[in-house]
Amino acid sequence: MSTTPQTTKGTRTRARILQAATDIFAEMGYHDASIVKITEAAGIAQGTFYLYFSSKQEVFEQVVCDLNSRVRHAMVEAAGAQTDRRAAEREGFRAFFRFTAQNPQLYRVIRQAEFVAPHVLRRHYERIAEGYVEGLRAAQARGELAPVDPEVLAWALMGIGEIVGMRWALWEDDVPPSERPDGVPPMVFEATMRLIERALAPEPPATGREG
Repeated sequence: MSTTPQTTKGTRTRARILQAATDIFAEMGYHDASIVKITEAAGIAQGTFYLYFSSKQEVFEQVVCDLNSRVRHAMVEAAGAQTDRRAAEREGFRAFFRFTAQNPQLYRVIRQAEFVAPHVLRRHYERIAEGYVEGLRAAQARGELAPVDPEVLAWALMGIGEIVGMRWALWEDDVPPSERPDGVPPMVFEATMRLIERALAPEPPATGREG
C-alpha cells in the first residue's frame, strides 16, 4: 500500500519515483517496465522504492492518479479565473491542450490503464467529470448555457477534448511546439472552440408573434 511521506525529503523522493515511473511506463509500456528500471531512472535503491510502493501495479495506479490530479489542477486553475462559463471553457480547454502537449505521458499511460487497472481508468474520468458537471449545472442555473443534461454535456465535451488533443497535441509533427502556444495549432483551437461555444449557447428567449 502506498505510504504518505512524513518529511520534505520523503515527499521529494516519492515524487521522483512517480516521475520516473511515468516516463518508464509511457516509453516502455507496463509489461516491459520493471521496478529495476524505475529505480534506476529515479536514481534510488530498490529498497527505497518499497518504502513508498509495494509493487509495480501500485506505482502504476499512483501514476494515473498523479496525472489525473495534475491535469485537473491545470484546468481548474485556468477556468477558475473566468466569470463567464463559455470563457471558462475556452481557458480550460487551452490548459488541457497545453498540458497534453507538455506531458504526452498522459495519453500513453491512461490508455494502458484500460488493461492494467480498469477501475483506476474509470475513476480518472469520473474525477474529471464530477467537477465539470457541477460547474456546468451552476452555469445553466445562471442562464449562461443551453439546458442540456449537464452530465451528458460534460462527458461529450471531455470526448471532444481528448480526441482533438490526441490528434493535434500528441500526434502533430508538422507544426513545431513554438507555433502551438495553446498545445494545438491556432486554427484547430479556434475551430474547436467555435464548435463548443455554439453547442453551449443558451436558447434565445421566446418572442410572441404579433397578429
